[in-house]
Amino acid sequence: MIFIYFICTFLIISIFLIDLYIPLGVAAGVPYISVVLASLWVPNKKFTLQMAVLCSLLTLFGLAYSPMGGEMWKVLINRGLALFAIWVTAILTLQRKSIEEERLKVIQEKNQIFEETKVLRGLLPICASCKKIRDDNGYWNRIEIYIEKHSDAHFSHGICQECQDELYGDQEWYKKMKNKCIKDA
Repeated sequence: MIFIYFICTFLIISIFLIDLYIPLGVAAGVPYISVVLASLWVPNKKFTLQMAVLCSLLTLFGLAYSPMGGEMWKVLINRGLALFAIWVTAILTLQRKSIEEERLKVIQEKNQIFEETKVLRGLLPICASCKKIRDDNGYWNRIEIYIEKHSDAHFSHGICQECQDELYGDQEWYKKMKNKCIKDA
């Protein structure tokens, strides 16, 4: 990080000194774009804005203190274009950086969700009669235990209508309860 600050400082000083020795009319403020681009390596977005402001001020100081040369309207247009280039570069690159940060955030969230998700894959040997599943050690486990052990799923037990009829269909109390439910519906 300190290296980036050093590079930005070196570039600013070098470009400003060159600008002071080049006659007006030459677009000497445009190289300040390199400072704005170098500042993007610093995570703090305010630093890039500060560099854009500083480069803009130095471009204006260069206008005031550079040796005379060229027609004034060309000088002003060149300095205006340099300021425009500095700010367009700063704004567009900061927008790009924000989009990239958002994209990385979404990718990290997806990776976290993926890491938290356990998925059962492959063939599971299951008993055709009792529906127990054979594990890697050859032991037969109830399906609920196997799935809870190999995933984040949990079970709550109930009984479906077909199984109720099969288990209790010949019981008198069940028949009465079922008839009452049909009448109430």
